[in-house]
Amino acid sequence: MCGIAGFINTSIASQELDTIAGRMVGALRHRGPDDQGVWHDSIAGLALAHRRLTILDLSTAGHQPMVSKSGRFVIVFNGEIYNHLELRAKLAEAQGGMTWQGHSDTETILACCEAWGFEKTIPQLVGMFALALWDKQLRTLTLARDRLGEKPLYYGWHRNNFMFGSELKALASHPDWRGEVDRDALSLFIQLGYVPTPLSIWVGVHKLLPGSYLVIPGCDGDRLKEVKPIVYWSARTYVDQLDTVYEQDSNAIDTLEGLLRRSLAGQMIADVPLGAFLSGGVDSSTVVALMQAEGTRPVKTFTIGYGEKDYNEAVYASAVAKHLGTDHTELYVTPEDAIGLIPQLADIYDEPFADASQLPTSLVAALARTQVTVSLSGDGGDELFGGYNRHVLGPKLWSVLNVMPKTVREAVSAVLSNFSPASWDKANQYLRINQPMFGDKVHKLAGLLGAKSSNDIYKLLISVEANTQSLLCYSADHSKDVATWADGEMKALQSKDIRQRMMFNDLVGYMTDDILCKVDRAAMAVSLETRAPLLDHRVVEFALGLPDHMKIRDGSGKWLLRQVLYRHVPKHLIERPKQGFGVPIDSWLRGPLRQWAENLLNPARLDKEGFFNSVVVAQKWQEHVSGKKNWQYWLWNILMFQAWQEKWLNNS
Repeated sequence: MCGIAGFINTSIASQELDTIAGRMVGALRHRGPDDQGVWHDSIAGLALAHRRLTILDLSTAGHQPMVSKSGRFVIVFNGEIYNHLELRAKLAEAQGGMTWQGHSDTETILACCEAWGFEKTIPQLVGMFALALWDKQLRTLTLARDRLGEKPLYYGWHRNNFMFGSELKALASHPDWRGEVDRDALSLFIQLGYVPTPLSIWVGVHKLLPGSYLVIPGCDGDRLKEVKPIVYWSARTYVDQLDTVYEQDSNAIDTLEGLLRRSLAGQMIADVPLGAFLSGGVDSSTVVALMQAEGTRPVKTFTIGYGEKDYNEAVYASAVAKHLGTDHTELYVTPEDAIGLIPQLADIYDEPFADASQLPTSLVAALARTQVTVSLSGDGGDELFGGYNRHVLGPKLWSVLNVMPKTVREAVSAVLSNFSPASWDKANQYLRINQPMFGDKVHKLAGLLGAKSSNDIYKLLISVEANTQSLLCYSADHSKDVATWADGEMKALQSKDIRQRMMFNDLVGYMTDDILCKVDRAAMAVSLETRAPLLDHRVVEFALGLPDHMKIRDGSGKWLLRQVLYRHVPKHLIERPKQGFGVPIDSWLRGPLRQWAENLLNPARLDKEGFFNSVVVAQKWQEHVSGKKNWQYWLWNILMFQAWQEKWLNNS
C-alpha cells in the first residue's frame, strides 16, 4: 500500500519538477513510510512521485517510480494485484520464458502493459489499485482506479497545472495551490456525511470514477480539460445477469464459498505479518472463518470494545474468535480514548467526512498495526447481500406509504415527532421491542412519512439532512444528477425493483465514498494496509446477479452469506440485532465534547465564515443539549466540516 502524486506543468523548470513532486508526496508519508521516489520528464513537464509501504518484495527491486524493461512506461502504483503471479505465468507461457528483476506486482503490471498494452491489461488485473502510467512513446499519462474504488485517486486542473494524488493533502502541497470550496459538494456532504464521486470538496478537483481510467495528453495544455473517464468495468452490467440458475440452495452456497476461498487465496499473500478485523458480525466472521480454514496457523484478529452496552460488540467477537481458535486481541477504549482522536480527524480525512464510526475504525486500525502490516476486513457484505435494515424494511415501508392518504401520513408523523427520542427509549422498555436507539429510529420513521416516491424513500433513509436550503447561506439547486455519479448509475436501473436499486446505490455510492474511504484513511494514517475479500470483482459480479431470495429471507438479510458462515461458526454466536460500528456521539456532545462543539458552532464565527445559517444551527444545538431531540448526526456533519475548515480552508 502506498501513496502516489504527480503533476504536469510545461512552464516549470526541470530542476523544480522533482522538488515539487517530492513535496507533494511527502504529505503522504503515512501511506508509505518505507521509501520515497520521484521521476520526471522535463520535456513533458511531468513529475511522478511515490511513497512506499513494503508488502510484496521488500527489496529495492520494488522501488517506485518504476520504469519498464524497454524504458517505454513509467508507473507509480498504490494497491495490490492479487493475481499477479498468474499474470506472470501467462506472460512466460506466451513469450517462452521471462526474466524478472524482483517479485513485485508493480513490475508485473509494467510487463503486461509492454506485452498487451494498457487497455488489454487493466481488465485482467484482480485487485485494488490506483495508478499513474506515463507512456513515453505516445506521450500520454493514464490514471486508473480499481473496479469498486477501494483505493482513492483525486485529480484536477489548478492554474496551469494538472495534478493528481492519493489524498487531497498532496494537491494542497503544490506551491500553486489555492483551494476554493465547491458549494454543491458541501450541500451533498451535509446531506450524506461524505462528498460523493466524482466531486471533491474543492472546486476543479475530482475523484476518479471506480472502474475507469483517464488518458491525459502530455505537452498539450489546450486538450487537458477535454478528457473524460473511460469505463472499463461497470457494476450495472451484472445486475440480474447471473449465468446459472441455482435450483438447489446448496449449489449457490458452494459457489459463493468457492469464490470467497479463491479471493482469500490471493489476498492472504504478503511478505509481512497479516491479520483481520473481527467485529463478531456476519461479514468479518465469514472472512476470518475462511482465513482460518485456509491457513495453517491461528489468524491474528482485532476488535475494539466499549463500556456502553448499546455500542459494544467485543463480547460477540470474542466468542467467535474463541470458537475459531484465532489469536485474538481486544482493547476496551474509554470515551477519552475516542475523544482524543477528534483533533486528528481533519488531518486523517483531508476532505470533510462525518461517519462517526471513523473513531472506532481508527482505533482498531491502530491496534492492529501494533502486530501486523496487513489486515483483512468484511467490507462489502451489507451492500452485496442485503445487510442493511433499509434493504429489508424499505420496500415494505413504501408499499404501505404508497397507499396511505397524505393527511393520515402527516398526522402519524406529527404524533411520532411529538415525543423526544428519550421518551421513546423509555417506552421501548415497556414495549419490549428490543431495538437499539429506538427513539432515533422512531423519529427517522416520522421523516420517512413524507416520501413521494420509492426513490424518495431511499434518499430519506440515507440522508442526514435531505433539504439543505434553509441551512446553507446561498441558493442553488443541488439535486442535479451530474453531481452524484451513483445517482446517475441508479437511474439506469429504474426498471428494477426498489430493493435492487437501493442495494446497487449503496454499493457504488455509499460503500465507495463512505465505507471504503473511512477504512482507507483510518488504516493508512497508521501505515496499515487493508484488504476486502468480499470485494473481489468476481464475488461482486456473482452477488449482483443473484435473485432477492438468495439475499433476503424471512425478514433477514445476507441469507446466502450466512449459510457459508454457518458451515464454520454456530448460528447462535451470530444471530442478534444489527448494531453497526457506532459511538455515543449524542451523549458526548452534551458532555465532554460540549465546549469543543460550542466553539466551532459559535454564531458569530458561522456568520463570519458564511457557509451555514447560524440561527438554524443554534436551534438544533439547543434542542440537542436540552435532550428535546437527538441531532447527533446532523450536528456531527456540521462539526466535521467546521473542523476540516479550520485545518484546511483557513490554511489553503
